[in-house]
Amino acid sequence: MTRSRAVVIGGGVSGLATACLLARDGHQVTVLEKNDELGGRAGAWEQDGFLFDTGPSWFLMPEVFEHFYRLMGTTTAEQLDLVPLQPGYRLYGEPTKAAAEPPIDVRSGVDAAAELFESREPGAGDRLRRYLASATGAYRAAVTSFLYNPFASWRDFASAKVLAAAPAVLPLLPRPLWNFVSRRFDDLRLRQILGYPAVFLGTSPFEAPALYHLMSHMDLVDGVKYPLGGFRRFVTSLVDIARANGVEIVTGCEVVAITSADGAVRAVDYERSDARHRLHADIVVSAIDEHHTETVLLEHADRSYKQTRWERQVTGPSAVLVMLGVRGALPELLHHTLFFSNDWHDNFDAIFGDRQRIPRNPSLYVCKPSATDAEVAPEGHENLFVLVPVPPDPSIGHGDAGGSGDRGETGRSGTSGDAQVNAIADDAIAQIATWAGIPDLPSRIVVRRTVGPADFATQFNTFRGSALGPAHTLGQSAFFRGITRSRRVDGLYYAGATTVPGVGLPMCLISAELVLKHVRGDHSPGPLEEP
Repeated sequence: MTRSRAVVIGGGVSGLATACLLARDGHQVTVLEKNDELGGRAGAWEQDGFLFDTGPSWFLMPEVFEHFYRLMGTTTAEQLDLVPLQPGYRLYGEPTKAAAEPPIDVRSGVDAAAELFESREPGAGDRLRRYLASATGAYRAAVTSFLYNPFASWRDFASAKVLAAAPAVLPLLPRPLWNFVSRRFDDLRLRQILGYPAVFLGTSPFEAPALYHLMSHMDLVDGVKYPLGGFRRFVTSLVDIARANGVEIVTGCEVVAITSADGAVRAVDYERSDARHRLHADIVVSAIDEHHTETVLLEHADRSYKQTRWERQVTGPSAVLVMLGVRGALPELLHHTLFFSNDWHDNFDAIFGDRQRIPRNPSLYVCKPSATDAEVAPEGHENLFVLVPVPPDPSIGHGDAGGSGDRGETGRSGTSGDAQVNAIADDAIAQIATWAGIPDLPSRIVVRRTVGPADFATQFNTFRGSALGPAHTLGQSAFFRGITRSRRVDGLYYAGATTVPGVGLPMCLISAELVLKHVRGDHSPGPLEEP
């Protein structure tokens, strides 16, 4: 193969993975990263002995990680120390005036999950077994025939694998996930257990296609794992593999233009240390926000989309992230704990509806990695990562830079950060304290940092400050979601959460493989053959 010069824009997971695969295939690869740290939204932050993951925290679809590592000549076992979580997570429901609900511990495995469902609703155990069998079938069809499929031409839709998988997939596309679940189960919490994975996809269970019931295969059948050292260890493995394969990684440089000539990509311009530089390239991969690439980095004639695409886009939620170092043990929380409000219609309408607003009594997610990993918090302390979904709106504000010290009775951070973000964080801490029965939680906070929608917009150039990218609605899923190869410029490719196949670390790894397939001219629908 001719040794081509490839430039990858963005040192997040998809950018690093793409660089690894292209370098392994013989290309000369340079990664340009805007920030000083690598990993993108899979970031990390350290303060006073607390080590926080600032992005993804669920390790799902382990076979996707294993496949990527094997393509690079290694294995997951060689790179990561994975710990199964059992129970997979705990669920707190919104307390009523009458009484607080006891928490629900959700264990992985079909038998354990069926036992839980049966304990709350007679007959639900057998119905769940059938539901999970369907989820597993849809999941396998998606992996073998759709997720790794570059769909380079309409002929690819008629391949034998795609046609064989179609009956497990197509009937589920027009039906909303929530309706699909509600026809089978009456108990609200059971419905929410099966509907909440839509949030992983940046969408509402009322809008996500029923196809995404396949997500329940991941947590209830396969189970949830955690890489010791946190997800920063996964990012470090990608950096190490990239460098071992000769990839040049340049941080602290902001790409300002992608140039073309005669219909083909030619160079990438970037700024570093107040100087402008140009890298000539045969291949350019944009592994950053697709909207930023299309509307800022490319000349109008080189853009694959019209402006109406962005006006019509249903953007996934943003988030207020709250990182807390807490004095003393918190047995009320597991490694993963979900807080579900009773009125999901109001929650999701606040984020996705015509009148967007901060949800009242939002459904929250809390990660306590110190339950599993002694290295992420000082002895006698806990590490909490709190995610509050909010509308994709940078005007909600920035978070604060973080810091330490006794927070007093409220746990408030002081004067840094925008007022609305601080208020959302304060309310979330109070909600966790009340629902989980930890009344002294605010007074035990010794480290606190917040991140707001404006931080996603400025740090990662995300469209509308979204934390996840386009929502996985029917019109924005699979091959409808975006493109891997530019329609206007030969040699220009796209990877990452804002394009095909979608949101999440496994999808970012798959998107990197789709780029490699396009570069090779490989139209096969499934994962590449491993060496």
